[in-house]
Amino acid sequence: MKKFFQYKSLLIIIGLLGVVACGDGKKKNEESIGKSNERTQLVTVDTLVLAKRSFQKQIVCNGKLRAVVKSDLAFNGSGVITAINIRNGDRVNKGMTLAVLDTKEAEIELRKSRRAMTKANIDLVDKLIGLGYTADTTAVPTAILQNMKASSGYESAMDQLEAAERQLANCYLTAPFNGRVANLDSKIYSRSAEKLCTLIDDSYFDVEFSVLEAEMGEVARGLRVTVSPFINEERRFVGEITEVNPLIDERGQIKVRAKVRNDNSYLVEGMNVKILLEREVKQQFVVPKDAVVLRDGFQVIFRYEDGKAVWTYVDVVMSNIDSHVITGNAKKQTSISENDVVIVSNNLNLADGTEVAPN
Repeated sequence: MKKFFQYKSLLIIIGLLGVVACGDGKKKNEESIGKSNERTQLVTVDTLVLAKRSFQKQIVCNGKLRAVVKSDLAFNGSGVITAINIRNGDRVNKGMTLAVLDTKEAEIELRKSRRAMTKANIDLVDKLIGLGYTADTTAVPTAILQNMKASSGYESAMDQLEAAERQLANCYLTAPFNGRVANLDSKIYSRSAEKLCTLIDDSYFDVEFSVLEAEMGEVARGLRVTVSPFINEERRFVGEITEVNPLIDERGQIKVRAKVRNDNSYLVEGMNVKILLEREVKQQFVVPKDAVVLRDGFQVIFRYEDGKAVWTYVDVVMSNIDSHVITGNAKKQTSISENDVVIVSNNLNLADGTEVAPN
C-alpha cells in the first residue's frame, strides 16, 4: 500500500514537470516569433530622386486695396437738393445725373440773360447798319466789329448768358466716370454739403504693401503678383507691380504698389489682402518641405542607400509654400548631388542607419 502511494506521487510530479516544460517551450516560441516579426517589420518610406530644376521663389506680404480712380463728388453751387437718383453700392455710367438742386432761381437768371442777349444783338445790328453795314457780320472788319460789340453791350450780355447757363448746369451733379457709389449720406430736401458721395472706379485696384530691405532685389516693375482677400484666400487675382519706392523707411522696409484687375467685381476698396510674389530661380535642388527635419539643431535629410536611411546635413537656402531649396552643409562639410535618393515621408522618427523599405 505504501509503494502504491509513492508511485502515484511520482506520476503527479512528472506530470507537473511536463506542464511547466510545455509552458516554457510555448513562451520561448512566442518570444522567438515576436522577435522574428520585429526584425521583418521595416519602415515604409516614399522617395525622390534628386535633380536640379526651376524653383518658384516666393515672398508673402500683407496689403490693402486702394482705388486707382476715386473722387469725392459735390455740387459746384449751393441750394436745396430736390432729387437724388442713386444709393450706396449703385453702379453708374459717365454722364449720368446723380442728384439735382432746386433750379428755379437758375432758370430765372437764364431767361433774363437770354432777353438781355437778344436786346444786345439788336443794338449791335442797329449800330452796324448805321455805319453802312448789313446784319451779316462776316463783311465787317474785325476792329470795327469788336468796337461795336463793346459799345452795344453785346459782350457783357454774352458773358452774363454763359454765367447763367453754368449756374443752371451746376444744379445737376453728373458722374465724371464709370464707377460705384459710396459714402452717400445726403438726403432729399437737405441743403447741399461739401460732399454728396464718393465715386469709385473699381474695375482696377492698386495694392499697397511693403517688403524688407533684404528683399529689395526681388521686386521690380512688371513682376507678376497674386492677390487673395483675407476673407477668402481661395479667390486669387493676378496683377503686376507698377511702382517701387526707392526709399527705405525707419522700419527697414520699401513700399511697393501693384495694379490688379477686379474680375467679377469681387474686390472692394480698403479690403485687406495677401500678396504673393513669385520669381523663377533655375537649376536648384528642390525637395518637399517634409523631406527636411531637425536633428541636434541642424537641418537634415535622409538619403536611401542599400536599404538604409543615411543621415545627411543640409542647408535650406530658399523656401516657398511647399518646397525647400537645399545644398550641402558647409559647417558639417556635407554635400548632395544629382540622383541622390531622398526620403520624403515617415522620416520624423528615423535615425542614421535605420532599415527602411521604399514604397
